[in-house]
Amino acid sequence: MTPRMKEQYRNDVVPAMLKEGSFGNVMRIPKIEKIVVNTCLKEAITSPKVLDAAAKELAIITGQKAQIRRARRSIANFKLRAGMPLGAKVTLRGDRMWFFLDRLVSVAIPRIRDFRGLSPKSFDGRGNYSMGITEQILFPEIEYDKISRVNGMNITIVTTAETDDGARELLKRLGMPFRA
Repeated sequence: MTPRMKEQYRNDVVPAMLKEGSFGNVMRIPKIEKIVVNTCLKEAITSPKVLDAAAKELAIITGQKAQIRRARRSIANFKLRAGMPLGAKVTLRGDRMWFFLDRLVSVAIPRIRDFRGLSPKSFDGRGNYSMGITEQILFPEIEYDKISRVNGMNITIVTTAETDDGARELLKRLGMPFRA
């Protein structure tokens, strides 16, 4: 079964962007390469079980096992040593990426309280978009009664677009609700 968002990309987005004419041929139209979902917890310094719970929740949300990320260098003021576990990360590609993007756009983002649209300024200059979510309970897979604490996550959508405008156009056509 192919993801609904992937079908939308193939059948609607690519022809529309090709007809627009700014890309020239089909191979220059931007694609989504991967989506990186990351969470970092300062409480993981004192109690590593908090990080295990966050990694399990990340795995439930994305459908892929989370990778534990460790500190690169020591910072004395934060009582942090190099090699201590700090966060969890998942890199999604292929169909899992498309399923996650579909759930993000159609389920999680509409559940954000006082939502006025995503910031169109969160592009990095190379066509990649980053956004932050303050609560993992926006995803319906997470049961509120079973979580130990509410934590946020960073989501980065990496595209093949050469400019921010190309990536913005791609994500708009896929249904990302940007602020006007």
